[in-house]
Amino acid sequence: MELTGARVLVPGATGAIGGALAERLHHEGARVAVAGRDPARLARVSAACGDAPARRFDAYDLDGCARTVPWAVAELGGLDAVTVCVGVAGFGPAEKVGDVVAEHLLTVNALAPMAVLRAALSEVPPGGALAAVTGAVVDAAPAGMADYAAAKAALAAWLASLRRERRRAGVAVLDVRLPHVASGFAERAVCGAPPALPPGRTVDEAVDVILDALTTPRD
Repeated sequence: MELTGARVLVPGATGAIGGALAERLHHEGARVAVAGRDPARLARVSAACGDAPARRFDAYDLDGCARTVPWAVAELGGLDAVTVCVGVAGFGPAEKVGDVVAEHLLTVNALAPMAVLRAALSEVPPGGALAAVTGAVVDAAPAGMADYAAAKAALAAWLASLRRERRRAGVAVLDVRLPHVASGFAERAVCGAPPALPPGRTVDEAVDVILDALTTPRD
């Protein structure tokens, strides 16, 4: 996908990776709409992206997630890509992670991205892209991260099935499986403390991976 002039919605733009991605897309010539939970951070990202359209939403509100898509279509005059960077971490042995926290992790990490992308299916034209960030936990779920890893794996499976469904439509469905990124994400977990982690990639390196996924030609 060519970024110059592309109309891109970035849900999760108030996070470190989502905000950096929105700014890079703007500098690459894309027209972005940003959405996120933190109003102050959202305002800063919008300003850094040339006063891009901005909408506050909470990933736990699935109807609100879905409504972000028609809002972006109206603001940008259409959509060429959606890149979902929504997520929240959670740590601890499975027996100590309660059902309420498990539901929260599944909703934010899987159901919310699904709701956004489902709403975008009829809006993104051939040549466009539907993308979501999953993570390396999909390939090797570490101990002490069962519910978080399960949520990301659920999203990855959904994206894989959607990719097969949309193949003939000419829309790329991208599972951006980032390695550990030193963004402070793990330190903002809803439960538990992160295990000892190897040095992470930088946020800029993570954005490079996402942009490479968006711009790499596909059959």
